[in-house]
Amino acid sequence: MKDQFYLHFDTMPAGTSQEKRYDGRTGRYYKDAKLLNLEKQFAVALRPHKPAQPCTRPVKLVVWFAWDTKDKKLWKTVKPTRPDTDNYIKTFKDIMTYLGFWKDDSQVVAETIYKTYAENATIMVSYSEVMDKSDAFIRKEVEND
Repeated sequence: MKDQFYLHFDTMPAGTSQEKRYDGRTGRYYKDAKLLNLEKQFAVALRPHKPAQPCTRPVKLVVWFAWDTKDKKLWKTVKPTRPDTDNYIKTFKDIMTYLGFWKDDSQVVAETIYKTYAENATIMVSYSEVMDKSDAFIRKEVEND
């Protein structure tokens, strides 16, 4: 299985998986409004691209986050500021898992994340199942170690 699609936003959704809070009275963690809103925006955008069946093999994932800016000089340049890619992609992958793109996000064995600026807030998603160690991508990575 392989797919690629684009998600368009008025502005890039804000928040990360670190938006969880601890309630000292109950001893439980909870998601604050910012994280809940981020999850909702990702779910609404991703739902139309949900596959009929989840991936069952290991998955290679590429996600390109393009934050909108009016500054034309920044278009197509990297975004070396917050949010951190690891915190932002966690929430995104959690929603992809929840929607059934794969059975468990542990199936994602290779991922590449980009953060850039662009004229419009866009997320490009590309994922494919890795067949086995003969997959050219995996073979290249193993040979380079």
